[in-house]
Amino acid sequence: MKGAVLVAIAASIGNFLQGWDNATIAGGIIYIKEDLDLGTTVEGLVVAMSLIGATAITTCSGAISDWVGRRPMLILSSLLYFISGLVMLWSPNVYVLCIARLLDGFGIGLAVTLVPIYISETAPSEIRGLLNTLPQFTGSGGMFLSYCMIFGMSLLASPSWRLMLGVLSIPSVIYFVLTVFYLPESPRWLVSKGKMVEAKQVLQRLRGIEDVSGEMALLVEGLGIGGETSIEEYIIGPADELADGHDPDSDKDRIKLYGPEQGLSWVAKPVPGQSSLALVSRHGSLASQSMPLMDPLVTLFGSVHEKLPDTGSMRSMLFPNFGSMFSTADPHGKEERWDEESLQREGEGYASEAGGGDSDDNLHSPLISRQATSMEKEMAHGSALSMRRHSSLMQGAGEQGGATGIGGGWQLAWKWSEREGEDGKKEGGFKRIYLHEEGVPGSRRGSIVSLPGADLPPVGEYVQAAALVSQPALYSKELQDQHPIGPAMVHPSQTASKGPIWAALLEPGVKHALIVGIGIQILQQFSGINGVLYYTPQILEDAGVEVLLSSMGLSSNSASFLISAFTTFLMLPCIGVGMRLMDTSGRRTLLLTTIPVLVVTLVVLVIFELVTISTVVNAVISTACVIIYFCCFVMAYGPIPNILCSEIFPTRVRGLCIAICALVYWICDIIVTYTLPVMLSAFGLAGIFGIYAVVCVISWVFIFLKVPETKGMPLEVITEFFSVGARQVEAAKNGVTKCLSAG
Repeated sequence: MKGAVLVAIAASIGNFLQGWDNATIAGGIIYIKEDLDLGTTVEGLVVAMSLIGATAITTCSGAISDWVGRRPMLILSSLLYFISGLVMLWSPNVYVLCIARLLDGFGIGLAVTLVPIYISETAPSEIRGLLNTLPQFTGSGGMFLSYCMIFGMSLLASPSWRLMLGVLSIPSVIYFVLTVFYLPESPRWLVSKGKMVEAKQVLQRLRGIEDVSGEMALLVEGLGIGGETSIEEYIIGPADELADGHDPDSDKDRIKLYGPEQGLSWVAKPVPGQSSLALVSRHGSLASQSMPLMDPLVTLFGSVHEKLPDTGSMRSMLFPNFGSMFSTADPHGKEERWDEESLQREGEGYASEAGGGDSDDNLHSPLISRQATSMEKEMAHGSALSMRRHSSLMQGAGEQGGATGIGGGWQLAWKWSEREGEDGKKEGGFKRIYLHEEGVPGSRRGSIVSLPGADLPPVGEYVQAAALVSQPALYSKELQDQHPIGPAMVHPSQTASKGPIWAALLEPGVKHALIVGIGIQILQQFSGINGVLYYTPQILEDAGVEVLLSSMGLSSNSASFLISAFTTFLMLPCIGVGMRLMDTSGRRTLLLTTIPVLVVTLVVLVIFELVTISTVVNAVISTACVIIYFCCFVMAYGPIPNILCSEIFPTRVRGLCIAICALVYWICDIIVTYTLPVMLSAFGLAGIFGIYAVVCVISWVFIFLKVPETKGMPLEVITEFFSVGARQVEAAKNGVTKCLSAG
């Protein structure tokens, strides 16, 4: 845990440099304009070059990061910051300055795109929101410190704009050292490229524990994109309780779970009557009845969070005392490394081709195989799989890194089932299961759906759990055909792609996530933050603040810098509150709570722009509205779009997809920034803030209908939900189309 926090803080320095640069150019342009005798157009170009650079680099940064990794791109970002700072310190003319600003924009674009991805892929799910709010905090902190520096330099007889801009090189050296010598590569990216040894070492460092095999298995499962997923419901309890009064033939439908005590076994029994997509369909129909435009995905996510505690926990919610559910081998046996295996099935001749050593190039052995134990015969008929001989994958009493707990109350399991094929031969089916507790042991409450007619034990210890059931990410039918007795998975190195998987963008779940990500980025940019920033100096001047500071002997420029420093300082505690609430109240709740406040402040600004009670009253109320707007914006709507975009895409295309969202962000930023003066002359301040208020209302509606709550959920489960929800929506649309065609 501590390792993940420190890594997130180090990575967030990239956003600190972005905030620092934004403030220094805002202050330095005053002196640049005088020194180089710039016209309005060239002045705007100097400021805009960083935006142009950020937009340009974003077009390819995500795809490249999916190819070469997150860490190399962060190292490149730090180098670009450093070089641009040195060039700006030297800049003999405006042309060199523009080139330096372009390089600076490249560094900004890489940091803004990749830092959220990096933090999401390294952070535990329980505190992922908190850690991913750090970039917003460090960015505002960079602006505050930069304005303080500029204010101090403005008191000098002849402030040097070159020094103001060139100081950027100093913190960028620190960032470079940390990215090269401290930051590890993202473990999810390493797994996607088959580098299992390095991924395991990174996870051990980030989590501070030795047994990370459970999370390693989760990362492997996250490599899948799309696929058929069903949502089912299970009753999980002692084998003897669920067996009483049931047909022995139903045993084949059960997943057997083994407890830590010798001789103790538990089983998971599917609830009768739940078809593969019955649960999702039920959610969709309920949502359609109560709220026709509500995305079923929002309802589906919400049903999970209804039963979660308000605070994220590092302990597993499901089976807190069961410990090693699946492993029946000696839990203290020698731990085997995934790249050093030469397991051979007893009687099967199923040998690994791994060459041993630490090389990842020879990894061809299956990651998951059945354990050859005295239960071999029993496990061939529908019981649970165990993970790797003597593996500690299922060990631990609920700690986040061990057992099957994968965060947010979710558990990872597998099952092996058989059925008769059309030719009469038995066919095996290997399924991955994400389990989520729906109530508390001994309780019938908390089910996602009501279970009319469900055959539940009358009393005793059992748990109702919802299950996302699908084919494992790396399951190979060809491998199964070669070894028909037991399931196996190919190694990620065999499926690693050398470049971006563009075809995956057409997968329903990915398309659905892109709509959410792009939509919230567009609405955030048009919600008024740039306009309020533009307007702040004017209303503070109207409030008499600048006059007061001038009476203290400060120049107008120094007074302006001090006001800006104070404004950014006010943001910091508000972002801190947002960090605290991000993983408790949740992203969606924070947005739905704070956006109405933004609307109210904008409406009040419109009213007092049109109606003048008195100069003092108008100035005070306008100042209060601006401060409230800033505080609420940076608490939620500022950081959450980037947080969501870093969570909702599959591992293999996460960089590519978030780059698309970031590109939309930068394009909208340019549009808003450079249309503001035109809009100001056309509509006036009242008209501008009226438009922003309308956009905020649209934002609230969009978030309410389309944006799900992702707090505390593992990234792999989030993407699985998007896949399920998108397919359910498509199925509903196809059903409507068929009905219309038939009519």
